[in-house]
Order: sequence, then structure tokens, then C-alpha cells
Amino acid sequence: MNVPFVIQKISRELVELIILNPSEPHRHDHEELIIVTHGHPSHLVDFTSRMIEPPVIIYVAQGKVHSFIPDEHTRGWVIRYTSEFIPQSGFNFYSAFLDDFNYRIDFDFCTTTMNDLCEIMLREDNQEPVDYNILRHLLLAILTKLESATKKQFLDERIAGNSQLITFNNFLKILEYNYKRPVGVDFYADKMNMSARNLNLISQAVFKKSITEIIETRKLIEARNLLLNSEKTVSEIGYELGYNEKSYFTRVFHKKTGTTPTVFRKQLQPVIS
Repeated sequence: MNVPFVIQKISRELVELIILNPSEPHRHDHEELIIVTHGHPSHLVDFTSRMIEPPVIIYVAQGKVHSFIPDEHTRGWVIRYTSEFIPQSGFNFYSAFLDDFNYRIDFDFCTTTMNDLCEIMLREDNQEPVDYNILRHLLLAILTKLESATKKQFLDERIAGNSQLITFNNFLKILEYNYKRPVGVDFYADKMNMSARNLNLISQAVFKKSITEIIETRKLIEARNLLLNSEKTVSEIGYELGYNEKSYFTRVFHKKTGTTPTVFRKQLQPVIS
């Protein structure tokens, strides 16, 4: 992106243009929010297609390979911004451990407050010169709503803010420094001075996933990144991520994605090159 912020309305005219000239799967150097208020579009992420039920906000992280395919009734907004434009938000942090981030939002909020914020941002973005400080504050209002949605959708809101959530967040921070190592639940439990059983119970209560699932998801996200952005062989990538055997790495990757690392690379590298 040549500018730090862009907003575009998903209008009937834009939808007709996209349907006539559908975009190929691609990735970009910015963050993207796709706010879907009406219609039934599909969203392709790493060649896995999902039908979208509005109202919803789709968060597309920088570098993610995706394609948004509207139907004729799709309406909403697209907001693009650089990572430097907005400081790291809570929902960005959790997105590193999930395959995709679709936020269900209240229809009344979506058609009133959310729509009003987007209309204001569109007007500000069309001003000359653009006041990016105003746009930053308006976008922060939407991101604050998303952080609240994160706690409701991906975290148990009954325990948000309590000691379990604090413990879980500490685990994720430790994981970020160690996920490439060939270690499991016992390693992280020892780091946190607690039993593996208790750590797993907290993970299930807070995130609805086991510690092993979260570790594998984080490895998988990095595996995809390395397959697309490096010349390393599949064996080298597997070894870097703590898999001593290529066959085991391939089995884990296939179980999670439905394809092998080699096929994944062949499918996506021509698209993003």
C-alpha cells in the first residue's frame, strides 16, 4: 500500500465489477477488514473456501493468501490499513493461533453504528489532504469492538480478566518464543510451574482447544509462511519446526489442511509470485 489507510464501500456497482472480473487468490502487504452486512459471499483462504453468513467482519492478516467472492446481494465495506497505522491489537494477537478470524456481530450495531463509522471514514478518506489521525481514531473504535467480540467468541467471557485468562495469555507468549522446538505440553507446563493437566484444563476453558492443538496450529501457520516465502525444502521446513521426519511433518500438515506441503507450495507459489 502506498497510503496507510483505505476504505471502500461494497456497493452494487463494485459487486458487479468483481463478478465480471473475479480476482485470483492473492496476498497483500497490509491488514484488511471485510465487513459483510448483506448477501452470501464466499471467502477463499489458502484454497479452503468458506461461505459467509452476515453480519460478520472478516479479518485478513498481512500476507494471508485469500480471495473474496461476492454474490449479487453482497454489501458492506472493505478497510485496508498498514500494520504501522494501528498498534498491535488484542484480536491480532489471538489470530496467530487460529486458521481464520470471522467475527459475528450484532445486526443492529452493524447497520447503525458500524455503518455510520464507515461512512464518516469514507468522507474523511476523500478529503484533501487526508487527516490520518482522525481515521486512526475511528478505526480504533471498530477494533475495540472486535476485541470485545474476541472475548465473546473465542474466549469464555465468564473468565475474561481472571487468573485463568492471564495464565493462558502467558502461555501464548512463551509459545511464540518456543513453538519451533520439538517440545510438548510438559515443557510449557514446567515453564509455568504448573501441571500439564491444569494447563490443558485452562486452555480448554479459555480457548476451547488443547495445548497440543494450539502448538500444532502455530507450527502450521509458520509452515505455510516458509513454504510460500522461502526456498527451503519440505524436509528443512519440517526439521526447523521440530519434526524430525519429513513423513511425520507431511502427515500432520495433510491432516490439518487436506493437502501435502508439496502440493500446497505448487498450488500457491505461482499465485503469489
